Amino acid sequence: MSNQSGITASEKLKKFLGSCRDGRCRLLKICITDGARPQLELEDSREGSDTWDKDWDKYILPLVDPDQPTYFLYRLDEKDSSENFLWLLISWSPDHAHTRQKMLYASTKATLKKEFGQSQIKDDYFATAKEEMTLSGYKKHIVLMESPCVLSKEELELKEIKETETRVDIGVDTKQQTMGSLMFPMEQSALTALQTFRTQSADYLQLAIDIPGERILLKKQGVYNAEELTNLIPEDSARYHLFRYKHVFQGEATSCILFIYSMPGYSVSIKERMLYSSCKNSLVDTIQNQFNIEISRKVEIESGSELTEAFLQNELHPIAVDTKPKFAKPAMPNRGRRRITKAPPS
Repeated sequence: MSNQSGITASEKLKKFLGSCRDGRCRLLKICITDGARPQLELEDSREGSDTWDKDWDKYILPLVDPDQPTYFLYRLDEKDSSENFLWLLISWSPDHAHTRQKMLYASTKATLKKEFGQSQIKDDYFATAKEEMTLSGYKKHIVLMESPCVLSKEELELKEIKETETRVDIGVDTKQQTMGSLMFPMEQSALTALQTFRTQSADYLQLAIDIPGERILLKKQGVYNAEELTNLIPEDSARYHLFRYKHVFQGEATSCILFIYSMPGYSVSIKERMLYSSCKNSLVDTIQNQFNIEISRKVEIESGSELTEAFLQNELHPIAVDTKPKFAKPAMPNRGRRRITKAPPS
């Protein structure tokens, strides 16, 4: 799910965007202004002097601020069927920039594309490191986009499971693993909290099982970010957590819902472990089917210290693993032990 900031383009920028399509302008640098009412504003521009690839490094690199996100609109030499020049939208978002700034630029990009005209944007390029802003960095991006799709670690695991399932042989000696599921009723406050979460009035819910009463209770709800999530996980008892993770991925402001099952090792009783494990699937079904809350990822942890930004990003957006076999140099033929031969006497 993508979010928008509500920031609009200034009248000055709108006028400039309408007059820069004649082929003279090569580069636009567009920023979001500070203040009570931020707007998209033109910060700098450059006219073309050579081909698009020769203009790249000499125009773009001097305008890159190492600490501040920004947008670049870069004109290519290619034209569409209507003889209009095609452009490249570059979203520069350095890794060490403030999270609020990165979110702000990510959630405003759709507005900029709409103001400029999406049909004239050939490619949407997202960069976080200075070397990615070079021409060679962009060309690597093109090669990567044109290469065959590789499977992520998660997709590889799923593929292995499906292949294993198709090879199952059932006979008199076969043992199949089954899992039981319990369904405890939820108290009214928990039902109300789920409804509140669905309407995005809360970003975090913590649910617990009342073991003697065999009910699911609401323990905590509110609006928290990923940095605060660590301190919300109890260290002495199991819990279910529903968290709406708002973050930036590939230049887009995104929110994904995680179902987190926390079980602090073996410090809890066997009965508590069994009840939480058995109720988990039925609770997830209730959340998704009765409250129409789409869960992007289910996560199991032992401690809140595991819930770092890097961990959450990797769970939701795992790094692709290249499965192409590498060329193996064939071994030299074995001809036995090497022998030293003497030259015949002359």
